[in-house]
Amino acid sequence: MPGPLDQKLAPIVGERTAKVLAKSLDLHTVGDMVSHYPRRYVKRGEVSRLDALPLDTDVTVVADVLRAASRPMMGRRGTRQEVLISDGSGTLTLVFFNQPFRVDPDKPGALQAGVRGMFSGKVRVYRGMRELMHPRYQLFDSEGDAPPDPALDAEAARRWAELPVPIYPASAAIETWKIQQVMGLVLDHLVGLEDPMPLEVCRTARLMGYEPALRRIHQPQHDGDWMQAKRTLRFHEAFLLQTALLQRRAIRAMFAATPRTPQPGGLLERFDASLPFELTDDQKLVGTEIATDLAGDVPMHRLLQGEVASGKTLVALRAMLAVAESGGQSALLAPTEVLAAQHLRSIAASLGPDLAAELMPTLVTGQMPAADRRRAALRLVTGQARIVVGTHALLSESTEFYDLGLVVVDEQHRFGVEQRELLRRKGNAPHTLVMTATPIPRTVAMTVFGDLETSTIRQLPKGRAPIESYVVPLAEKPGWMPNVWRRAGEETAKGRQGYVICPAIGGDEEEGELLPADDETQPRATVAGTLKDLRAHPALAGRRVEALTGRMSGDEKDAVMREFAAGKIDVLVATTVVEVGVDVANATFMVVLDADRFGVSQLHQLRGRVGRGGLPGLCLLVTTAPEGTVGHERVTTVAATTDGFDLAQADLELRREGDVLGANQSGTRSQLKLLRVTRDGDIIAEARDAAAHVLEQDPSLEHYPALRAAIERSSDEDTRAFLDKN
Repeated sequence: MPGPLDQKLAPIVGERTAKVLAKSLDLHTVGDMVSHYPRRYVKRGEVSRLDALPLDTDVTVVADVLRAASRPMMGRRGTRQEVLISDGSGTLTLVFFNQPFRVDPDKPGALQAGVRGMFSGKVRVYRGMRELMHPRYQLFDSEGDAPPDPALDAEAARRWAELPVPIYPASAAIETWKIQQVMGLVLDHLVGLEDPMPLEVCRTARLMGYEPALRRIHQPQHDGDWMQAKRTLRFHEAFLLQTALLQRRAIRAMFAATPRTPQPGGLLERFDASLPFELTDDQKLVGTEIATDLAGDVPMHRLLQGEVASGKTLVALRAMLAVAESGGQSALLAPTEVLAAQHLRSIAASLGPDLAAELMPTLVTGQMPAADRRRAALRLVTGQARIVVGTHALLSESTEFYDLGLVVVDEQHRFGVEQRELLRRKGNAPHTLVMTATPIPRTVAMTVFGDLETSTIRQLPKGRAPIESYVVPLAEKPGWMPNVWRRAGEETAKGRQGYVICPAIGGDEEEGELLPADDETQPRATVAGTLKDLRAHPALAGRRVEALTGRMSGDEKDAVMREFAAGKIDVLVATTVVEVGVDVANATFMVVLDADRFGVSQLHQLRGRVGRGGLPGLCLLVTTAPEGTVGHERVTTVAATTDGFDLAQADLELRREGDVLGANQSGTRSQLKLLRVTRDGDIIAEARDAAAHVLEQDPSLEHYPALRAAIERSSDEDTRAFLDKN
């Protein structure tokens, strides 16, 4: 039976308003509405800092009207109304056209000197003056909201001035004060709301009740109200998320997995004996953790995070060999065809001819010729191929396995929860290992990957050469670009190879996940244009320069990578298709054009393609972003350190929360409104402990129906489907 939070808004706020809320803010139910929390609060007695307002951005400010006037426009018919508002130090002009009633003192609610209110609009500069064109506004002395006379009631006047006024995320279709009015209607209608939090959790965490918290965050009487309410509601979000994730883990643990244990003198022992180097201590430790999981009768669900070039794939390969000894198969899911093909070549080379012949590593991609795909499918379904590497093609219904015992997901952030589950369901409770070369801060690991155990590799293999990174700041040093190509020429003259990375293929055709530039009018570097320029550049005369993009066919990409790996191509001009997995020992330099268009983790990944063969690496990050911009800060942050864990924390602080959590990472985390992994690590950890205790006592939440309903309501379709199916 639907609860109070599941009610539609239309019967409460009216059909017209409900349509506006749905279309402009995606708010459809009472639950949606009450979780549309204020962005900030202002005081009616305090004015805003007008001199700090950003340009071309929708803002809401509290200010006083200094003067208002209407005058004829010069050179054309009509009138222009100008209203000057102030915060006591700076000023801002409100502009209207042909609306004299706005400043007519005989009209109710007119803008006249001495009134105070909230004004919303987009700040622009016209003839050197900052202004809001046709702003929306609400005056504080209108509609019964006039301030009490301090001479008659000083205390009432003080309370009026200090009352926090919520400022909501709004739109041009509905202003923040209209949302506040609608919220009042919804809260008046909200009765009989059961608290989803177990009473013992509320007492231990010292939380308010859920309904009082909702009322105080939307209708605070003083700052302490919304501060206390925010803490409670943050804990609610963390607790619901952690309960859902731990439930997912508990459900998986109910399935029986086939233990996969290597035998003396078997495949794994033969492989280890053939290695020409010793594993790092971290590789050994993580290998032991994985081996213990594989030997158990509960499916492994482990996240393996590690530095770029730290040897994660080797650890995964050793796990595949342990599975293969029992006749099981392993599937490695890679995000791109280039990476899948690279993995297959690397695995085959690491195994050597004898083991490769026994295990028959097989590639499955969407662009394979039909005959090759049929041969691969036969190897999979008969169990001949005990190691399978592929792209999204592995998820298709036509792909079947004989005995899928291990699923390995490379670069997990490229895949959603449901995609991992699709592959897992092709086996009988297979073990799962997801890998990332982007180190993950602890709070993110708890929030995004709370249903997985975590292993970490920080050490790099011995002999790994250092990579020197430099920023080429063209905004300040426009004449430095020739030096970039001169350095590239010096490297190729030594017989070495390198990459030039561009954000776009040609024209407006971008590839990969790019960030907006600080100046979008600046032309972007393209593979097509850069390829043409470098082939004609004197510094690279006689060198072979080729392109690699995701738009090329699978055969074309594979041919280019084979030639580059064989040393037949000196410079590879590419998009982020080479971001992960590409491993060419002779590649020593990388030039990233428009480096400010890439994220911190992405730049770190790209840089990890060089210096992999014992030769020192060089990375030049070229940017036109001016000093002081976020784009410039990202680039300088990457140049300052090669420690991926330090960069991961910096990335967390530089990025928006939605980017941190990731659109592909399905689950209740997509519903977080107040919780911030950059700030709320202690709350997340406390909520996780509380959730674990509750589930230990009541795994199915049979005695907590309100909690179960809240998890259902806050989860997305993928998570609900997972919990229902299992």
